[in-house]
Amino acid sequence: MTEYSSADDLALALALAANADHISLDRFQSLDLVVTTKPDRTPVTDADQAVERSIRSGIEAARPNDSILGEEYGTQGSGSRQWIIDPIDGTANFLRGVPIWGTLIALAIDGVPVVGVVSAPALRKRWWAATGHGAWGQETDGAQYALRVSSVAELADASLSYNSLGGWDDEGRLGSLLALHRSVWRSRAIGDMWSYMLLAEGSLDIVGEFDLKPYDMAALVPIIEEAGGRFSSIEGEPGPWGGNALATNGLLHDAALAAMRAQE
Repeated sequence: MTEYSSADDLALALALAANADHISLDRFQSLDLVVTTKPDRTPVTDADQAVERSIRSGIEAARPNDSILGEEYGTQGSGSRQWIIDPIDGTANFLRGVPIWGTLIALAIDGVPVVGVVSAPALRKRWWAATGHGAWGQETDGAQYALRVSSVAELADASLSYNSLGGWDDEGRLGSLLALHRSVWRSRAIGDMWSYMLLAEGSLDIVGEFDLKPYDMAALVPIIEEAGGRFSSIEGEPGPWGGNALATNGLLHDAALAAMRAQE
């Protein structure tokens, strides 16, 4: 079996994201956008489907032995290398014309995400990382910069994004959220992939969210970890497989978990 370097895999993911951006931006705020409802009652647009088809085709051509997990078309193939795709994270924003949405592409090896790309063309931003190679962002003018989480070490000084009250309420965890909210300096519901990228950039310190799938999280993990942060489930399980997420600058992780557990 052909072996690929992490640099090669990251280059592929970035190329796939660039192609995806052209497709999604062309459909963003389009008057003929087709929107349907999936069995889980979440919306899907023709742009979600077109973006995922494009990414899948690129992976199949470049990495024919790798498996793929995508939000719209499920799993194909098997093996230790799996590409994980969320074609448009923030579909509800996308279909309402809100620019906070992006394409998420990850590569997991033996279940561990090692490459992650988050591309938000409506914000004209992109972020990426590969294990051992640092985390990076790209400005509107194309300039690249290293990502680094904040050095905030006390909950009382921390800024929290909790995504939505509904997600916590549906899980019966509003008490946990309120306990965390009362422990921090500031809390806002920024939502979707942008919260996590603001964390990686050092602008936020804690992000927590429920009702997630692996494709919502996998690309985020290498970026946050390579930026010096920590990513787990809200129960403290590492990685993107727990159905929810707690991401922090690392310094605050245990304290955030403890604050939430105090209300359970």
